[in-house]
Amino acid sequence: MKIVVDTENGLAPWRQVHDQIVRAVTAGALPDGSRLPPIRQLARDLGLASGTVARAYRELETGGWVATARARGTVVTTPTDRPDPTALLLTAAIEYATRARDLGADVEAAVTAVRAAYRS
Repeated sequence: MKIVVDTENGLAPWRQVHDQIVRAVTAGALPDGSRLPPIRQLARDLGLASGTVARAYRELETGGWVATARARGTVVTTPTDRPDPTALLLTAAIEYATRARDLGADVEAAVTAVRAAYRS
């Protein structure tokens, strides 16, 4: 799994890390029991402050996506109450539609952008 943080897109870096890990878990790229890199290592790799990555990990743990133990580090978990991919897609669509409206885009422009993103 590769995490990329874009400091120009307006989304907080911790949120970008969080969302990319959630997507990787949901897609099966990070199965149950997978170990995430240590906070300091990931922060160094991404050029972020350790506190930024620590916040992403805390939010992931609060959401039940990971568990942290001193001996094992941070590992992906499979809680029973995790939202299904359809619910996650709807949430992402709502966030995207809100941002597109804020930018003044109409539905056709927003859909065109999504199609372009799928092609890239």
